[in-house]
Amino acid sequence: MKILSKDKRGLIEASIGKRPCDLLIKNANIVNVFTGEIYNGNIGIYNGFIAYISAEIENCNIEEIEAKNYYDAKGKHVIPGLIDSHIHIESTLMTPRNFAKEVIPYGTTTVVTDPHEIANVHGIRGVKYMHDSSEDLPMRQYVLAPSCVPAVLGFENAGAEFFAEEIEEMLDLDRVLGLGEVMDFIGVVENSDRMVSILEKAEKRGSFIQGHAPFLSGRMLSAYLCGGATTCHESRTPKEARDKLRNGMYVDARESSISKDVTEIVKGVKDFRYLENLTLCTDDREADEILKSGHMNDVVRTAIKAGLHPIDAIKAATLNSAREIGVTNLGAIAPGYVADLVVLEDLEDVKVKSVIFEGELVAENGTLLKSIEDKKYDIELENSVHVDNLSLEDFKLKAPIENGKIKVNVIRYESQRSSSTKIVEEVVDVKDGYVSLEDNDDLRFVIVINRHGKLDTKAIGLVRGFGIDKGALGSTISHDSHNLTIVYKDINEAFKVAEDLISIGGGISCAIDGEIKEHIQLEVAGLMTTKDASEIAVVAEKMKEILRGMGLNEIKNPLLRIVTLALPVIPEGKMSDLGLINVNKKEIVNIFKN
Repeated sequence: MKILSKDKRGLIEASIGKRPCDLLIKNANIVNVFTGEIYNGNIGIYNGFIAYISAEIENCNIEEIEAKNYYDAKGKHVIPGLIDSHIHIESTLMTPRNFAKEVIPYGTTTVVTDPHEIANVHGIRGVKYMHDSSEDLPMRQYVLAPSCVPAVLGFENAGAEFFAEEIEEMLDLDRVLGLGEVMDFIGVVENSDRMVSILEKAEKRGSFIQGHAPFLSGRMLSAYLCGGATTCHESRTPKEARDKLRNGMYVDARESSISKDVTEIVKGVKDFRYLENLTLCTDDREADEILKSGHMNDVVRTAIKAGLHPIDAIKAATLNSAREIGVTNLGAIAPGYVADLVVLEDLEDVKVKSVIFEGELVAENGTLLKSIEDKKYDIELENSVHVDNLSLEDFKLKAPIENGKIKVNVIRYESQRSSSTKIVEEVVDVKDGYVSLEDNDDLRFVIVINRHGKLDTKAIGLVRGFGIDKGALGSTISHDSHNLTIVYKDINEAFKVAEDLISIGGGISCAIDGEIKEHIQLEVAGLMTTKDASEIAVVAEKMKEILRGMGLNEIKNPLLRIVTLALPVIPEGKMSDLGLINVNKKEIVNIFKN
């Protein structure tokens, strides 16, 4: 696919010198991601595309370029605009337009977003909202059609279900490039009807298919690749990344707010001769971290610090990402390519001076120069937390015996730094017909309550190693069905958190000593807010401190601890509104043994 010029004749005439360029960037240290060279030159831009490059290398192409406007780079490095190869904009907690305001000054000019978060709440309407609200921006937001809504059919209840028919409708939207991450890897390798029909629908259209293959190797990985997915952002170890690269897969090295994988991946692959299939992404990076650390510029910086050559790191976040998604004239500085450019104060620190999008200066010195109109959408005002008639009794775990001890299946976290879990057997007390955790310091209840208004389903399980040693923590961000999820020991605190989240229309809330201590209101689908990043950051930082005081002090971002507890595509044990899920076996497991 190519991004088409609206004036091809004019572009050709500007390139040959028959008409002036719109903008000339002069005295630039051009970073060439094709050859790995850096050389001084001038870049002529016409109608949003690069028309001609006059370069002082081997005495080649040294010609004057006539232009209407000039930008003096003063010898600074100029690189292609940065591309985030895999993101869920909803996870920033910002709406698409507010997200754009924050990331453009950091040099991000293109993102590839999979809106499966809001799709699990509002269905196709949610996807169309993310698509329509990201139009007319001084950046490019490509959208993918969520492939797994819910993530695993039959094991959780979301606000929608997508099959091949829904996928086809979304693929017809203007900026939809293909399928979002194919999370149901078990469904793929087992040839489930839903996944095969969805994959075939995308393949017949020649669409990009984004992958999700945590821990897959050997025959499982081969079968998954034969299903059609070409990428994976779930690699956590050097070996996993190397294995996927060797098998021809794109590895989208991730630096999110919860998963910091870039350093380990770079250390494991940097000595490979070819790295064309290595890209960089943020996946889930929250607003406050973007404000503090940056966006794709920070991910590139991290890769460089880990030992990747600066040009290889830049290429991973530009040309490699463009090739991954099949856009053939994006991600490089060359004639005919889109004029998305970033001027850097410092190459290795990736400190951004100026940002040019489609030939127009849109940000400079950290300030957005191109105004983004605030638009309102009906979906932003809708309540999405439909939970009625809750009582304290709903938060008790009923046992099959009246009193004594009983064996149970428990979700056990490996550490606070990991979202991976095991299902283990433990023994708990039963008093008056209910499981009691009075004498257990670390074990906690987890309840998942369907919030989408179609079904009155809920389930309670047990979790060890979650991290909180007091209070209750709840969230309507609960990947991927985004049901109301609460971790607790005291049912009164859990009930308070549930009531609070229902009253504010969704978000994250915590209670200590029977009282709500803080909440983040996310009124848009229970996932985002129309507030800007600075407002989000203030309350987010306050809540993080409270959560650290509750015991979540080993994880960098404690807000994100709860969000993957109900994600049944990350092994091994997860909860849903239908019960405890063994992800590897793809089955619902009874909490009580025998």
